[in-house]
Amino acid sequence: MLVRDILKSKGTKVYSIAPKQTVFEAIKKMDELDIGALLVVNDQKLKGIISERDYRSKVILKGRSSKSTDVSEIMSEDIIYVEPGDSVESCMSIMTEKKIRHLPVMKGDDILGVISIGDLVKNIISQQKFEIKNLRHYIQGHGSYPG
Repeated sequence: MLVRDILKSKGTKVYSIAPKQTVFEAIKKMDELDIGALLVVNDQKLKGIISERDYRSKVILKGRSSKSTDVSEIMSEDIIYVEPGDSVESCMSIMTEKKIRHLPVMKGDDILGVISIGDLVKNIISQQKFEIKNLRHYIQGHGSYPG
């Protein structure tokens, strides 16, 4: 299964915020959308990503004010992304190794979508259920033996 397959099923809607908006605005938007991260976009170009973890580590624990801190001050600028042809397994590996939960999907400079750890887990579980169903069907004698 590839990243493009996940985007086909979940959609390509991207939620973003501008670098000069406040962290408060970002957190409010994440809460309203029930998501854990926003892409930081300026002039249709990906500049960073802001997550709940960034808020916790760079605002709350540092005693900063979310209403007077710009997103650009705390966003993660070292953007790790994937491409549509990457595998679900490689995405899981990246997320595990880098301890991140969201990956922008890029093709060149174009943002095609975002996948989360939840999207990957949902996909893997779906694949496993499909394989189990087929194996049960085969074992119960409803399948044809290829040999």
